[in-house]
Amino acid sequence: MIAAKPFAAVALAVALVQTSILGYMIEGRASILRSGTEVLLKTVPVDPRDLLRGDYVILTYEISNISTTSIAGTRPQDGEVARLNVRLTPGTDGFWIVSQASFDPLAAEDGSVVVISQPITIYGWEWENAGSLTVPFGIERFYVPEGEGKPIEDGRNEGRVSVAARVSEDGQAQIRALMLDGEPLYEEPLY
Repeated sequence: MIAAKPFAAVALAVALVQTSILGYMIEGRASILRSGTEVLLKTVPVDPRDLLRGDYVILTYEISNISTTSIAGTRPQDGEVARLNVRLTPGTDGFWIVSQASFDPLAAEDGSVVVISQPITIYGWEWENAGSLTVPFGIERFYVPEGEGKPIEDGRNEGRVSVAARVSEDGQAQIRALMLDGEPLYEEPLY
């Protein structure tokens, strides 16, 4: 009976740590959705062979394809893994566009947000002949109810799907809503 008490204490401590970690992850995402700056992003079609895997839609954005000639500042070494800082500003059509990109930190400016990419591996050949980088931001998947992905994919391929995303002050992005023809189709709950 005496050995059961230390085991119960250890089990309780492990459960508390796991719950705390899960709560921290959920609150971090909810904090971005609650207080981040909202940006409207235009999606672009994706190769139809990779449209739907399970119950999520693959999304890519106009802001995800960045010309190497528009990247200012220090260039990472060949094979280095780095994050790209991308300044977004509102475009004339309401969608946010890339106005600046750098592997160096970008200072905050009124009327813009800086979103930080997921880690990407840099190769020297990407700078040859004015190449471009495909930059992931961690918002390339949107989970939908089972069986509802195909109409969204069709709308996306016709240029009718957009995403309202929120960007935190530290550059992390979260999808707030998936839009079809400018109207919210799915909205993310805070919790």
